[in-house]
Amino acid sequence: MHELVAALLEPDVTGRELAALPLPRSYRAVTVHRAEAALFAGVPHDERDPRASLHLDEVPVPEPGHAEVLVAVLASSVNHHTLGAALFEPEPTFRFLTEYAHRSPAGRRHDLPYHVLGSDLSGVVLRTGPGVSHWRPGDEVVAHCLVVELDGQDDAARGPAQRIWGYETNFGGLAELALVKATQLMPKPPHLTWEEAACCGLVNSTAYRQLVSHNGAAMKQGDTVLIWGAAGGLGSFATQYALAGGATPVCVVSSPEKAALCHGMGADLVIDRTAEDYQFWKAPDIPDPGEWRRFARQVRDLTGGEDPDIVFEHPGRDTFAASVYAVRRGGTVVTCASTTGPAHLYDNRSLWTGLKRVLGTHFASYREAWEANRLVLKGRIHPPLSVTHPLEATAEAVSDVRAGRHHGKVGIRCLAPRDGLGVRDPELREDLLPWLTLFRDG
Repeated sequence: MHELVAALLEPDVTGRELAALPLPRSYRAVTVHRAEAALFAGVPHDERDPRASLHLDEVPVPEPGHAEVLVAVLASSVNHHTLGAALFEPEPTFRFLTEYAHRSPAGRRHDLPYHVLGSDLSGVVLRTGPGVSHWRPGDEVVAHCLVVELDGQDDAARGPAQRIWGYETNFGGLAELALVKATQLMPKPPHLTWEEAACCGLVNSTAYRQLVSHNGAAMKQGDTVLIWGAAGGLGSFATQYALAGGATPVCVVSSPEKAALCHGMGADLVIDRTAEDYQFWKAPDIPDPGEWRRFARQVRDLTGGEDPDIVFEHPGRDTFAASVYAVRRGGTVVTCASTTGPAHLYDNRSLWTGLKRVLGTHFASYREAWEANRLVLKGRIHPPLSVTHPLEATAEAVSDVRAGRHHGKVGIRCLAPRDGLGVRDPELREDLLPWLTLFRDG
C-alpha cells in the first residue's frame, strides 16, 4: 500500500503506471461485524455508542466485476446513515447485504461477515472491470451512492432494485479502496482538495433532487424556502441552492454559531430554534399545536407575511408537524432522511384543507447527481467541510456527529496523508477561497 500511495501522490504519474502497479492483498476499512449485530440489544438509543461497533479492519481486496471500478480512496466523509449502520438502527445493515445476494449473482460477494461502510469518496481509478469504457486508471473521480442494475429509465432512483452504496451494499468509501459501479463515478472538481471533494457526493445530490429537480420540489425564482438544519451537511447545500436559484431561504439552526454560518453563505433570514426554545412536543406522543403556530408566525414576521412555498424537511419526527402547518396553502413539504425518527405525527386537517403536498425523495438519479456535481465543478456550489479526521479516527468522528459536535460536513482522510492535497486548479480555488474555508473558519 505504501508504494501505491507514493504513486498516487506523484503529480506526473500516468494511468498506465498505476495500472501496472501490483495491488495489495488487503486494505484497511471501517466496518461493522455481523457477529455483533445484537451488540446494542436492550440498550436505550441514547446510550448506544458507535465507537463500540465500528472497527478498522484489514479486509481482502475485491476484484472489479462487470461494469465495476476499483478506486483508491483518498478521502471520504461521515453521513447520518453511517451513524445508523453503526448503531444497528433501525436494523442491522446485514439484512440488506443478504437481500442483495439473493437478488443478483453480482450481489453474492457483498454478503460477508463484515460490512465496509461509507457512501462518499474522492480518489483515483485503479482498475476497471469488463464493460467499462468511460473510466480509466489514473482518472480522478468522486462517487455518488446510487447503485442500480439497470439505468435505462427516466428516473433511475425509482428503480425497484436501487440501493445505497456503502449502506445497502458492501465495499464502501470509508476505506483505502472501494468498489463502485462505473455509473456512480463523476469527475473530481479540480479546484478542490481530496477531502473537500469527498464531502459533496451524497448530500449535494440529495439536496439537488429534493429542492431543484422536477422529481423534487422544482424550486423556482421568488420562492420562499424554509430549510431545517441549514448549517448542516444537507441543509447547507439546500441553502446554497435556494440562494443560487433566486429563492429566499429561511434558515433554521440550533446555535448563534450556525446562524453566523448561514449569514456567511448569504442568507438574511435565520431562526435560532434553541434561542426561541421551540418545543413541538408536550410529551413523547403529545404534540403542541400552539408551538407550530408560534413558529409559523415567526417565519411570517421574517418574510413580510409570506408562508414558505417549500419546506426542506429532513429531521423528521421532531419537526414534521410544524413543517406541514407552516408551509403555504398549496405548498410542498419535501422530505427525506428523518434523522430524529421516521414515525411522523401531524394534523392532517392542515394538509388536506390547505391543499398542501408532501413529497418524498431519496438520494438522486445519476443525471441529477451529475448536474449537482457540474455546479461544483463550475464553482457555483461549494462543499461545507468543517473538519477532517484520519481513517483511524472515524469512530470518534461518527461519535461527534451523533452528539452534534460539528457543523457542515465531517471529512475522513483515507489514503491522503494530510489535508490540502489534490488541487489541480489553484486559480479558481483562489477566487473561491472565502467560500471553501467558511465552515472551517466558522
